[in-house]
Amino acid sequence: MKTLVVEDDFTSRCLLQRLLSPYGVCDVAVNGREAVEAYRQSLAVGARYDLLCLDIMMPEMDGLAVLEEVHRMQEKAGIFMFDKTRIVMTTILDDSDDVLDAFRSQCDAYLLKPIDREKLVQCLTELKLIGDDRGHRAAS
Repeated sequence: MKTLVVEDDFTSRCLLQRLLSPYGVCDVAVNGREAVEAYRQSLAVGARYDLLCLDIMMPEMDGLAVLEEVHRMQEKAGIFMFDKTRIVMTTILDDSDDVLDAFRSQCDAYLLKPIDREKLVQCLTELKLIGDDRGHRAAS
């Protein structure tokens, strides 16, 4: 599984990277603009991300704007439905408006910070990014 963690907070970024690294390559971006560029480059070289973990509130470009741009890039590249990169929104705020906005923008899941390992693994399993054995990647 190839993952891009997009998080402006150092501690949250390190935690997510540590939790996701056992499942494959885990790159990081510190803001939304960097995330869009990293995703664009991944498409250009034919090695796009399987998973994006996007913080909702970030400087320069928030997670919802990144989500919309990633969807535009996928559509332009002819990537639809089950082939799309899975997108998990993360936030420290337990705000139902944020949740609704994220799902309206077609994210695949939503996790509250601090990220709980078991909830993250359950999410990855439900998205079929890792197998039910919780230790191996799902076949790509």
